[in-house]
Amino acid sequence: MSIAPSAEDVWLARIRDSALSADDLAALERAVRELEHASVAMRLTALVGRPVGILGSILPAHVSEIVNKSAEAAIRSALAVALRSLDRKPAADSRRRHKGAAVLAGAAGGAFGLSGLAVELPFTTMIMLRSIAEIAKNEGEDLSHPRTAIACLEVFALGGRVEAGPVALRSSDASIETGYFALRGILAKSVSEAAGFLAKRGLVEEASPAMVRFVTQVGARFGFVVSQKLAAQSAPVIGALCGAAINYAFVDHFQTLARGHFTVLRLERRYGAAVVQAEYEQILRRA
Repeated sequence: MSIAPSAEDVWLARIRDSALSADDLAALERAVRELEHASVAMRLTALVGRPVGILGSILPAHVSEIVNKSAEAAIRSALAVALRSLDRKPAADSRRRHKGAAVLAGAAGGAFGLSGLAVELPFTTMIMLRSIAEIAKNEGEDLSHPRTAIACLEVFALGGRVEAGPVALRSSDASIETGYFALRGILAKSVSEAAGFLAKRGLVEEASPAMVRFVTQVGARFGFVVSQKLAAQSAPVIGALCGAAINYAFVDHFQTLARGHFTVLRLERRYGAAVVQAEYEQILRRA
């Protein structure tokens, strides 16, 4: 009679078969959970008691246009801040403080709804960017490098998940793409061009093709998540209190994505991109 292997035996076998150390393999497994099973729609649905992901995808056309323009403007503003001052960010963990500021902004957003989005969203995006930069620094990124600023903003494109699991992501042309590495592949050209442009110029020129392409791609995916947030805030009798809770969940969602993203980038620097992607896909198949 065969005896099923214990959990410890399975884990040891996986370590033996992996090119990664035990600690790094555990970190990558955590990153897979954070990047493939994180859904802001699920978090918001739990708060308001209705399927926010569906509601966010069927907002009226004029509302969707306002959301998309606001999201793109927020990304443009965040890009300028990223290049000016991210490298001066302190090392101390201030993610709770960032969430606290977002809660206050969310309370105001819950009170004013769509009319307050143009003011609340850029502020909340800046807060999230600061928190994302802190996570990047903790994972060994050089915040003075333009490529790191671009990678921080890339996190905003990772949040457009329709459902949990290895799930679909809405792209700017409304086609469906799946998974973290698939999305990075979609963004790779615009990320590389934007980072190269900034490395040479050291300043933001919004009209340059490289920057327009990058901001448009990130803004489109970020806008989809913002529409889910707005759908949650539009629930009857939401008020300021639930608006604050929604913003807390919104910021926490992107902090989670940032930790997974920069964990993967740290491991890629150590082992190479191909090795990490192969390990990532094996973990995903076992999930």
